Amino acid sequence: MSEVPKREETLEADVAICGAGPVGMALAALLARRGVAGKRIVLIDGKSLGQAISDPRSIALAWGSRLLLEEVKAWPLPATAIHQIHVSRRGHLGRSMMDRAEHGLEALGHVARYGDVVDALARACERAGVQVLRPLRVTDMIERADGVQLQLDDGRSVHAQVAVQAEGGVFGEQADKTTTRDYGQTAVIARVSASSPLAHRAFERFTDEGPLALLPQDGADGHQYALVWCVQPERAQHLLELGEDAFLHELGEAFGERLGRFTKVSPRLAFPLGLNADPRASSRTVAIGNAAQTLHPVAGQGLNLGLRDAAVLARLLAREMTPAAIDRFASEREGDRGMVIRATDTMARVFADKGPLQPLFGLALAALDTVKPARMLLAELMMFGRR
Repeated sequence: MSEVPKREETLEADVAICGAGPVGMALAALLARRGVAGKRIVLIDGKSLGQAISDPRSIALAWGSRLLLEEVKAWPLPATAIHQIHVSRRGHLGRSMMDRAEHGLEALGHVARYGDVVDALARACERAGVQVLRPLRVTDMIERADGVQLQLDDGRSVHAQVAVQAEGGVFGEQADKTTTRDYGQTAVIARVSASSPLAHRAFERFTDEGPLALLPQDGADGHQYALVWCVQPERAQHLLELGEDAFLHELGEAFGERLGRFTKVSPRLAFPLGLNADPRASSRTVAIGNAAQTLHPVAGQGLNLGLRDAAVLARLLAREMTPAAIDRFASEREGDRGMVIRATDTMARVFADKGPLQPLFGLALAALDTVKPARMLLAELMMFGRR
């Protein structure tokens, strides 16, 4: 994807997308796939492509997200398939297992490096002829009856019929949302190795402080896991400061012995967790992905929900770049967005509660494992959202 040279001018576009992460680029590629000319789509991002591709974070792609990537020719990419998902509650009986065989699919989802997803989508946008402005930032946005004027920090401007905000952030960076909740948790993320790995099996382990997820992600060192460990902020700082052996020991104490001993950990990062949700849109502007909703990482639904936003918005804008299309988008996405927000919010709060109902949650997991229709429905929602 080539970078547009700087020069003073006003670019005319059908749609301007602020944020060239996976959701923003997926929207651009889908619009082109549905007949919008690539030169009429403008992507704006504050990072260079090299910076984005070098991002080492791991992301979970649901099966439905893989189908979207396939549609825009951004698949295959380096990724590890998830065949099973094991869900349990630390210190209580009861667990549930979701398996691809029940759904007749190749995988329930995949785990990939953020940078690899960005790279694949960037090449898809380049093939479609999408205009990319980076590294640049939008300094002002003025909405008029006939469109939106975006002022860039290099002096140029973009006039578009519709502007899409697809650039989000972590909790605490978006103070103007209508719905916010601070979970009092911090996610510690890293890649870890174990002595007895189980290929293609993901784990969601609920502890007293929050969920602990291990997602299979094979690398140069063989079988590894992407770790997302949600704990209280003071505990997170403690975990970041521990030496490798001490950290692996505490991880083993929290997770248990299903994978043997944890033997290696990459450099650790941490970020605060909370809910930011704002479904508002104006006549000519709309937010998708993390710009519209930043979720708790439990169940790994944030990016997948954003990609479903992109798919619906692309379908509607390809028909007409009008306020009516934005209104229909809000209506069509209300159910899926609301369900995922409520589900992740409830799980984040309830399973971290140390109250007397905790044994019942373990029993609920056991019941879920024995009631196949309920288990199938939950897996379908995780893979495809509310349809």
